Amino acid sequence: MAMNPLTKARWQRFKANKRGYWSTWIFMLLFVLSLFAEFIANDKPLLVEYDNQWYYPIFEQYAETEFGGEFETEADYTDPYVIELIEDKGYLIWPLIRFSYDTINYDIVASVPSAPDNVNWLGTDDKGRDVLARVIYGFRISVLFGFILTIVSSVIGVGVGATQGYYGGWVDLFGQRFIEVWSGMPTLFLLIILSSFVEPNFWWLLGIMVLFSWMSLVGVVRAEFLRCRNFDYVKAAHAMGVDDKRIMLRHMLPNAMVVH
Repeated sequence: MAMNPLTKARWQRFKANKRGYWSTWIFMLLFVLSLFAEFIANDKPLLVEYDNQWYYPIFEQYAETEFGGEFETEADYTDPYVIELIEDKGYLIWPLIRFSYDTINYDIVASVPSAPDNVNWLGTDDKGRDVLARVIYGFRISVLFGFILTIVSSVIGVGVGATQGYYGGWVDLFGQRFIEVWSGMPTLFLLIILSSFVEPNFWWLLGIMVLFSWMSLVGVVRAEFLRCRNFDYVKAAHAMGVDDKRIMLRHMLPNAMVVH
């Protein structure tokens, strides 16, 4: 799809900044790789061939008895006994890093945290877990959290600002008073209080952050919609019977976004 002249000029300016341009590509490459963290760093093999049958431990759980073991619980592929059982009648294909983010390496000779070696490439933490595996999984969670938070907050903020600016009057007045009160809420204390009632996790933290992060775009979008709603093309759309939603999304929003 062909870019308009303004977007093309912006892209050319961005490409001229070599450090930023290549940093973006490196970041995107690392992010895409982190999406497949389970195939890069895992304490389960990617593929098991046993007795002429194929097994996929990453996607499905298999009992130890499937490989001639004694227990009906899930096979522990870090156990030398299980590995020996499989290799007697087949083989295993392992990921590049044979540790997941929570795998403890019990074979470390030195004290933990240990220095990097040929097994743990970045060493281990104070509990014997592989640092590189934890970095890969942690990078994925951090970036996904930032992306989701930014997208959801932007959608809410733009929607609220557009509604206030388009309708004005009591809608705008009530919205501004609500934002003034809501922005004064102590976010950190709310996080501490809520964490005492529920177990903190990815989605709880994301939801709480979204509650307070959507207000950053409201002021700018509201001001642009207040300005645009008196333009002739908006009045002409009203005269033609175009509904408010279409006017806001198709006509006013693209012009309001230019300010960013």
